[in-house]
Amino acid sequence: AQLEESGGGQVQAGESLTLSCAVSEIGTVFSVDTMSWYRRDSPGSKRELVASITTSGITDYSGAVKGRFTISQNNAKNAVYLQMDSLKPEDTAKYYCQAILAAGTSRQTHWGRGTQVTVSS
Repeated sequence: AQLEESGGGQVQAGESLTLSCAVSEIGTVFSVDTMSWYRRDSPGSKRELVASITTSGITDYSGAVKGRFTISQNNAKNAVYLQMDSLKPEDTAKYYCQAILAAGTSRQTHWGRGTQVTVSS
């Protein structure tokens, strides 16, 4: 599977951005189970979960973004979106899309290459 993110950029604190991620080349055996956004604020740091959503619509958010970010999906397009409002300088990071594909009890995890979000004060 291939994941392509878009929508990153540079904004001022308090502004908004929307990230998009589309999954392609899934094949016929596996289907999308859960899609998530992670971020890494520096090359040597660990990626942290920002938000996730299952195909049934169950969402989860990190405490740092809850109430400011909204994850949504378009199952027909195998796409996930992250609406980021009230951005803060500490949200500056490279944001990665993750897709977990499922086929019975089998799981595959796929990552996009990331899109940079920079928030200046």
